[in-house]
Amino acid sequence: MAAQYVGRFAPSPSGPLHFGSLATALASFLDARQNRGHWLLRIEDIDPPREVSGATDEIISALICHGLQWDGEITRQSERSDLYDRALAELHRNGHLYACTCTRKQLRAAGKSGPGCPQNCKSLDLAHEDNPLRVAVPSGCVTANDLLLGAQIARVDEDPGDFLVRRRGGLYAYQLAVVVDDYHQQVTHVVRGADLLDNSPRQVALAGLLGYPAPRYLHLPLALDDTGRKLSKQTGARPIDNNSALDNLLSAWTFLGQIALQARPQNIAEFLQFAVGRWSRQLLPRANSAICC
Repeated sequence: MAAQYVGRFAPSPSGPLHFGSLATALASFLDARQNRGHWLLRIEDIDPPREVSGATDEIISALICHGLQWDGEITRQSERSDLYDRALAELHRNGHLYACTCTRKQLRAAGKSGPGCPQNCKSLDLAHEDNPLRVAVPSGCVTANDLLLGAQIARVDEDPGDFLVRRRGGLYAYQLAVVVDDYHQQVTHVVRGADLLDNSPRQVALAGLLGYPAPRYLHLPLALDDTGRKLSKQTGARPIDNNSALDNLLSAWTFLGQIALQARPQNIAEFLQFAVGRWSRQLLPRANSAICC
């Protein structure tokens, strides 16, 4: 029987954890633990060209050093291709899938931010791995429920329109893998950065086409560097120092807008015990809301 609350932290192994990803992990962990739920760790390793050797082990080590212990076995997306293939087959069976080799530039040039493509792509072979696959998005508004920001409503059929679920070379797209994994892992709550806010309506739309329930979302403010850019592995964000784990956690707690501590905890276990009891979604700084219909 599934826990009432199931959360997850799902980093990609494109580099070690930085401060922003630690803050996300901490918030996800605390939200699950305060709700007496399960907290899962999923490694999203379906993009081999972006994967950094050794990054998975570094991420796991950092979480352990910071006391953020997950429940159950670690899930790796690279080992779940059968689930993604079954989802693609289901979309195809119900008429929601077609091949499309158009680039983003071609789609924009043709004014096709909405459904369809400017070429006769739908006659292409879906099984050929060089043919990317798009999901045919149904018309109308889609609502993703965010526990801090409220209903996020979007016309996914207009923006981004039919989106990729399998990329060229047979690589599964993020949108497909995350929806399929959240369903099969029975995830009920997704706590993540606000940079993924506009993904939520399209993921809700895809879940609906597959007959899956949609999780509840909680999007966090983004940690920025000195130039105002989001901290990320791609922009060379500095890895967190595991030797300063308690200081890192305290900084993340403050960044998340939580109640000030009256005294410095003696160790990580003491801090996490306090933090689980005093965690408040309402104190989080509000991320920018996304799209409106």
